[in-house]
Amino acid sequence: MHEMFFPLQNFFENRVKGNRIKFIMKQSGNNFAFIDAQNLNLSVKRLGWRLDYGRFRVYLREKYGVSKAYMFIGFMEEQSSLYRSLQEKGYILIFKPTLRHKDGTIKGNCDAELVLHAMIDYEAYQKAVVVIGDGDFHCLIRYLISKEKLEQVLIPDHAHYSALLKRFPSGFLAFISQLRSKLEFRP
Repeated sequence: MHEMFFPLQNFFENRVKGNRIKFIMKQSGNNFAFIDAQNLNLSVKRLGWRLDYGRFRVYLREKYGVSKAYMFIGFMEEQSSLYRSLQEKGYILIFKPTLRHKDGTIKGNCDAELVLHAMIDYEAYQKAVVVIGDGDFHCLIRYLISKEKLEQVLIPDHAHYSALLKRFPSGFLAFISQLRSKLEFRP
């Protein structure tokens, strides 16, 4: 009998059928997450709870085999401790310069950066997990599905998300709002 060795990042489950053993790969660990930080944060906050970003990073790794989790976020110098905390939890931050308007609002939309980065790294990942609720990403999701490169779209709020995302097969859509008991921050 020959012994078989598999790379550590791959997990297999063997199933016996008759005299045959079939190996099924569970998660390869080479999926990348692309996270719209503002949409995620504002949606969860609007729902009345705080996301535990450490638990969320573990969830992405364990559930979807995410080896790299990119978080696209507007840069504000006064938020440096937040950025450091997110990096310590395993996120790779991609910053967008922000604009402060005369009325005090701050604008730092990262949609273009997220789409661009998903394409720059296209060959490096097996599948993408995209954390969005915004219809601006419709073209990216459609393309990733057509190339069999989409693992999941994680939508922050199951009650409020773009109708354009509702056009995709429900098997590609999952909702962070339904994971509150697993992912809520508890001090």
